[in-house]
Amino acid sequence: YQSIVDAEWKIIYEKLDNCIKTGANIILSKLPIGDLATQYFAGHPNCFCAGRVPDDDMQRIAQTTGATIQTTTNDIPKDAVGECKLFEERQVGGERFNFLTGCPIARTCTIVIRGGSEQFVEEAHRSLHDALMVVKRSKENSHIVAGGGAIEMELSRYIRSHARTIEGKQQLIMLSFAKALEVIPRQICDNAGLDSTDILNLLRKKHAEDPEGGVWFGVDVNEANICDTFKSHVWEPAANKINSIASAAEAACLVLSVDETVRNPQSEQAQMAGRGQMAGRGGAPMSAAMGGQGLKGMGANMGGRGVRMMKGRGGK
Repeated sequence: YQSIVDAEWKIIYEKLDNCIKTGANIILSKLPIGDLATQYFAGHPNCFCAGRVPDDDMQRIAQTTGATIQTTTNDIPKDAVGECKLFEERQVGGERFNFLTGCPIARTCTIVIRGGSEQFVEEAHRSLHDALMVVKRSKENSHIVAGGGAIEMELSRYIRSHARTIEGKQQLIMLSFAKALEVIPRQICDNAGLDSTDILNLLRKKHAEDPEGGVWFGVDVNEANICDTFKSHVWEPAANKINSIASAAEAACLVLSVDETVRNPQSEQAQMAGRGQMAGRGGAPMSAAMGGQGLKGMGANMGGRGVRMMKGRGGK
């Protein structure tokens, strides 16, 4: 038995020695390390170890430092060890984080989002994610348009002018579509605490009077006015706008195509009957259980004439 125990200790120490021989100062593992390994690494100068590291964190660290995740401690190559200039542990709020800075081939970074409640953190995470995805889409597609509701107001102006050349009900449909596009700048004004009526009137005037120079004029939330959002570097990928307008139009067409709803009269009658009848004794309706005449019947059972016996002093 003792020989088996000694063999197990020998295997464990061989694995720990192999990690130290690589020259690594930071050793991370997806699995638990244990007290023995923690004490062993703590006995070596400038050596840090951590266990139960999530897989996504391991992947980010590998990409940042240039390290390679190993499945065994045997024959670890020298180029599998990553590199960073500084590794430190900092206190951020009520939690402690490990920071790896000065990585030579760093292509990733970590953003720590903090807030007073989980709702604020999730909202900040969603907004940040949307902003990053817009930047990513802008890098992938070279075509951009001005934001701040400028492109929606220009499309609305163009559709209104084109609708005047069409007769019949189609003109009303196009005018409604043009009005629906103004929801975007209106919502931007509401989010910024601006008067949406005044801002939209200014935008309509600018786009109508100066079709060439006012094509990129949108909402200026900083000055509570309108401005050329293209010159203000408020851009959006053209692909995003195309997809948004196409999806909204398809959803509207789907709603308008619903011309009939299926109803089950028998099921509705059963539900109404169940709501109107509250079973009393023996399954009879409540009014029957009280004398067959509602409150009047209840009064008859109690020896009076309906609700008259429920009067105040001296009542009969």
